[in-house]
Amino acid sequence: MRVLITGGAGFIGAHLANRLMERGVGVRVLDDLSSGDPTNLRPGIHFNRGDVRDLPKLWSLLQGVDVVFHLAALVSVPASVLYPREYNDVNVGGTVAVLEACRDVGVQRVVLASSATVYGDQPQQPVTEEMAPNPAVPYAVSKLAAERYLFTIGRLSGFETVALRIFNAYGPGQPLPPTHAPVIPLFMQQIIGRGSVIVFGSGQQTRDYVYIDDVVEALISAATASNVDQQIINVGSGQETSMRQLIEQISATVHAQASVIENSEASGGIQHLVADLTKARQLLKYKPRTLLAEGLRRFYALDPRFGAKAMTGKASAA
Repeated sequence: MRVLITGGAGFIGAHLANRLMERGVGVRVLDDLSSGDPTNLRPGIHFNRGDVRDLPKLWSLLQGVDVVFHLAALVSVPASVLYPREYNDVNVGGTVAVLEACRDVGVQRVVLASSATVYGDQPQQPVTEEMAPNPAVPYAVSKLAAERYLFTIGRLSGFETVALRIFNAYGPGQPLPPTHAPVIPLFMQQIIGRGSVIVFGSGQQTRDYVYIDDVVEALISAATASNVDQQIINVGSGQETSMRQLIEQISATVHAQASVIENSEASGGIQHLVADLTKARQLLKYKPRTLLAEGLRRFYALDPRFGAKAMTGKASAA
């Protein structure tokens, strides 16, 4: 099997590319490096720098490819509020370009990395794929639109499509940008450095944190499983964790006390969000293997920015 991973030098993409390479799969990567890092890719992976909306480049890279993992996207929820047009251009326009190219070249299957944010606030938890989406921010709208284009163009063009709604993925190598950073590496850095952790809202809002290895296994299964065409599938841990519980777990992992500043007047976002994994178990044989405590321990131990490697100065590329 030969695959193309768009956004393959990013956090999830690089982990996916490396895992597939280990299993003898021919891997091509397209990434514009706006947030990715090609040094995270193993030797032998065919890396190309470029824009996911570049059709001629896509036609070239897709020759002989069986499966496309479409991960390329802008992913910051707060930034999408500020720059909705850019998020629409990249996340929706980029998806349409990939789908056009797959149609033209004759790719067999496209796996889309969608997002649990499309659910928004729901009246009950855990959320199932049959619930009506309630996107509250432009990022979520762009992901929902990408899903709809995926299924429509795939159906009209004759290739198989599957969308994985990924919950809060975390793990070694997760970027820590100066603004709008993901919560787990941000809190880990702040607690280790004896800085303050700011909690917005009540601190009781809950999320489903899923370790990167489990996400990768779900993506790989989606590329080969039968009876997944035109399916939306949740990928999470199935475990609900509040913001306060997360801070306690990270503090225990790094052996440091968190200094918490509460900002109850600011919004903490969606109040509750946790995945129902029934469909993932049935269609992908998916079973998350890494509980949060173990995932945090691995993150702390394996990421060169934290833990013993950081303390001894023996850091290497993630």
